[in-house]
Amino acid sequence: MSGTEYEELEQLNRDYIDAVQQSDVGRFKEILAEDFRCSNPDGSILDRQGFLEQVAKPLAITGLTAEDVEIRLFSGCAIIHATTTYRDPQGEPKRGRYTDVWLKQEGVWLAVSAHVTRA
Repeated sequence: MSGTEYEELEQLNRDYIDAVQQSDVGRFKEILAEDFRCSNPDGSILDRQGFLEQVAKPLAITGLTAEDVEIRLFSGCAIIHATTTYRDPQGEPKRGRYTDVWLKQEGVWLAVSAHVTRA
């Protein structure tokens, strides 16, 4: 794996988590592919527009962090697995997992898929 590509994907992963925590629709517009899909913990699947609408709402959880991040790089494709930790609205510690799929399109990494679970 190219060190540069790995570092770029690490930063994109951090940006994604930060954008969720900060309801940063602008950043998501930059890093999501037009055909992006997100599979939510409740089983719903959102397209890009639905995801942008969802993330625009203030997040009820706090302290969202990604841990145990594993980046797997293939030819023009990357899969990122990680654990999340956060506090629910009552301040209780919680955990979850996510898997994001990134494709390099015209030299730019874009997220094409996300799958989120909560424990």
